[in-house]
Amino acid sequence: MSVAAPPSSGSHAAPLVRTEAGAVRGRSEEGVAVFRGIPFAEPPVGELRFAAPRPARGWDGERAALAYGPPPPQAGVFGMDGLAQEAPGDDWLTVNVWSPDPGAGAGLPVMVWIQGGAYVIGMSGLPEYDGGRLAREGGVVVVTFNYRVGIEGFAQIEGAPANRGLLDQVAALEWVRDNIRAFGGDPDRVTVFGQSAGGGSVAALLAMDRAKGLFHRAVAQSVQGTCFSPELAADVTAACAAELALRPTAADLATVDPARLSATGDAVTAKIAQWAERWGRPAHRTIPFAPVVDGDVLPATPWQALAEGAARDIELIAGHTRDEHRLFGAIDGTLGQVTEEQAETALRVFAPDPDGPRRYRETLPDAGPDELYERVHADWLFRMPSLHLAEAHVRSGGRAHVYELTWSAPGMGGALGACHGLDVPLVFGNLTHGQTAALLGEGPSPEAESVSAHLRGAWTAFATHGDPGWPAYDSERRLTRLFDTQPAVAPDPEQTSRLLWQDHPFAALPLLGR
Repeated sequence: MSVAAPPSSGSHAAPLVRTEAGAVRGRSEEGVAVFRGIPFAEPPVGELRFAAPRPARGWDGERAALAYGPPPPQAGVFGMDGLAQEAPGDDWLTVNVWSPDPGAGAGLPVMVWIQGGAYVIGMSGLPEYDGGRLAREGGVVVVTFNYRVGIEGFAQIEGAPANRGLLDQVAALEWVRDNIRAFGGDPDRVTVFGQSAGGGSVAALLAMDRAKGLFHRAVAQSVQGTCFSPELAADVTAACAAELALRPTAADLATVDPARLSATGDAVTAKIAQWAERWGRPAHRTIPFAPVVDGDVLPATPWQALAEGAARDIELIAGHTRDEHRLFGAIDGTLGQVTEEQAETALRVFAPDPDGPRRYRETLPDAGPDELYERVHADWLFRMPSLHLAEAHVRSGGRAHVYELTWSAPGMGGALGACHGLDVPLVFGNLTHGQTAALLGEGPSPEAESVSAHLRGAWTAFATHGDPGWPAYDSERRLTRLFDTQPAVAPDPEQTSRLLWQDHPFAALPLLGR
């Protein structure tokens, strides 16, 4: 896998666009103008290390926009740290644009993607995020970008602003506001969409004053439901700094090479279980970083903010896959191998209240250890945070559409079901390349093409005119789009989990011990 620019395919005249910072020359690929690696902020290194993003400086003449910018430092998950080393450089904060009609008068809807990666990995140059097909067939301008992850982006560091990764996302959206018209986009029709930690980021942006007016619709896919309290986040940073015999301050940590600092985060993650009594659920799920409810950048959790009407004027799609946890079970070796003891521990740790284990077992009397383990993990981390986001939005007077992806991935003999990440290749239509395409098995089947077409059509229709093709969600009917080979609309398909979690607030996760 490479994050370099792909070879030119069907290139004709290389398109030229003038941004506020200077002119950029892209390339034409299968009828879509593509621009890669345009800086939206200064490199966050040197005196800008751990600082809020600063707008990129201008340049004279034409700047080649042919290759993705270097990714920010990455955790060593799925070999992402190695990929980052293949594209060295510190110009981490860049955007990429795909436009079927580059020109100031086109006025096309804009879709801005925020990739996931548990807030520790993520780079826009992965082939699964290529926006060509989505732009070409959907008639939209697609934007992707890098943002800081791990310690660089989300650690709570003394002397540095919180949530630098979220501030990077705001800066990218400000770049879109100021420049996208020149690429054929309409700055008054911007939809943000993201998955997993990207879905969690979309949820956070909905709650942030700094993001107001920068987007008008939002699609939150498999929302990662973790937000940290400042105390918990600071304790994690202190553990990382202790690995280096440093103080958890911007001054001290800025002396550490970014790649080494990222590796330090990996070292803490590898032994995170030793902090389980202090850090609680994140330690049990190996989640060292998440957005911090600091009261400034992120004033409240997304669920609280939306319930109070923070994003009432923004139209929302929120949803999840049916079998969110199966992929993680396959990765960690628990798929089909869960013991009764493991299931009981998972229920005790993750069920929504002290009586949760009993209620799960009574509500699902025929469920064995595997189903209980998978269900409670999936409900806590993705499924119920996604549903609660939509319900909070609707309660405050906003409009939301809810969906569930129920089509089973054919990869691994179908054992993964409708797993986490399956929506990514389907939404982009990249069914043969990128890591996520492996979920689809060998070669895209007609069924995969069909489900992908339904999802892409719904997302681009929503970005274009606000109607994805099924009724808005309400607290009575709870109509939900089920994406399968034959899409359907069903009332309240996750009633069992919904009732189990209906009173859970998804508050900022606390530091449990001192």
